[in-house]
Order: sequence, then structure tokens, then C-alpha cells
Amino acid sequence: MVTELARAASVTPHVVRHYTRIGLLKPFRNENNGYKLYNRNDLHRLMFIRRAKYLGYTLADIRGILDEARHGSSPCPHVRRIIQKRIEENRVKLAELARLQDRMEDALDEWRNLPDGMPDGNSVCYLIESMAELPDDGK
Repeated sequence: MVTELARAASVTPHVVRHYTRIGLLKPFRNENNGYKLYNRNDLHRLMFIRRAKYLGYTLADIRGILDEARHGSSPCPHVRRIIQKRIEENRVKLAELARLQDRMEDALDEWRNLPDGMPDGNSVCYLIESMAELPDDGK
């Protein structure tokens, strides 16, 4: 049953139903009542999915990994490539976030002693409008 599998894997029944709906879990059907029946292999797979998500793999990544394994190929090289790519992407995002944090802190320092302004039809908030540096990146 969904609730038993969910409890055993420390997830919600909604997660089990979602993974079943998208084909990551493939329970058997009880011929008598049509209920979906999950077994130890489903629990093992669900725990694998949880571990992979914990490491940052997307459900699409996980589907690809499971497909490679199902076809008898080692997914390990693919797993390494994906995580290496994500590490590189995260480094870029972290650098961007650090630059944003610096800009925000600089702005707050500049604004600390400025009085509050009122919109006047030409100005919305002069604090933001006073920022001189804008990148020419089309954003």
C-alpha cells in the first residue's frame, strides 16, 4: 500500500503517488481489487531516488540513471558527469550570489542615513533610482 511504502521511506504518500504516476515506481496491480502493490524493490528504488535527490539529481536525471541500469549498463560514468556539471553550475551560481550580496550590502550602506522619499510622479523610490552602476546586459 502507498501509505506503508511512504512510511518506510519517510516520505509522504503524495510523493509515492507522484513517482508512480511519472513511472519511477512501477507497482504490481492486485488482480482482485486493482490496488497498487509495492514490494521491497520499490522501497529500495524509492530510497535510491531520495538519495539521488539529496545529492542534487533531478527526476529527469534519475530517470536516465535508472534507464541505463535497467538496460544493463553501468550508470556510474553518467552519474559522475552529471554531478561534475552541477558542481560547476553551483560554483557559478554561488559567485553570482556573492556579487549580489555585495551589491545589496553596498546599497544598504549607502542608504543607511538617507531620508525616506515620496513618489512624485517621476520617481518611485529614489534609493533604487540613485544607484549609478548598472550593467549593460539587457536585464
